[in-house]
Amino acid sequence: MRSLKKKRDYIVVSVGGSLLVPEGIDISFLQNFRELVLQKTQEGSSFYIVSGGGRLARNYQEAAAEIRGGETLDREDIDWLGIHSTRLNAHLLRTIFIEEAQARIIKNPTSRFRGRESIVIGAGWKPGWSTDYCAVMAAKTLGATKLVNLSNIDYVYTADPRKDPTAQKIETIGWSDFRKLIPEEWDPGLSSPFDPVAAKEAEALGLEVAIINGANLSSFSDYLDGKPFTGTVIS
Repeated sequence: MRSLKKKRDYIVVSVGGSLLVPEGIDISFLQNFRELVLQKTQEGSSFYIVSGGGRLARNYQEAAAEIRGGETLDREDIDWLGIHSTRLNAHLLRTIFIEEAQARIIKNPTSRFRGRESIVIGAGWKPGWSTDYCAVMAAKTLGATKLVNLSNIDYVYTADPRKDPTAQKIETIGWSDFRKLIPEEWDPGLSSPFDPVAAKEAEALGLEVAIINGANLSSFSDYLDGKPFTGTVIS
């Protein structure tokens, strides 16, 4: 009788494009991220990693607008440039994890797949879907209860600390209160700790999301180990 392998429990990780391609490709971040992820997989963890577009996406979007005389691009075209940028970044991630990662990059996070490898790489899917939303839908498909959003901020704040010196950091917050802090609609150029549409879906799923600065990967490691960490938990 064939033995049945235990289903992998994936940790969903959304890696912001600001970490992957802040200006050029951040090789130092990628080296450190790879080392940590491989360490955790050796300890038994499995990861579904969704890549953002970062500066690469904005370079394409800004170039297209400039070449067309500064005209406003169609929202769907802006989205597609961003989506394909996330896919190129995803191929980079798959390449650096080539021995451990599933060969096929997941574009549709609602489709089921055979999770045999310890690492799966995902990217953007279609217009109207941010990579935050793709990550939440991947968590739904996988039955995951936690999602890590690696970005370039230490915490969620009560206001934008770059504009409001009275802004206070938030270590834990409920979804209803968090959603009051962000816009109701998502836009391809929106600057928000988490996509509003993704936040609404995460709340409906009862998903826990940890917002962690990817520049401080020790906090990511501490969160995975259930230790105190620098960041914000939304639940």
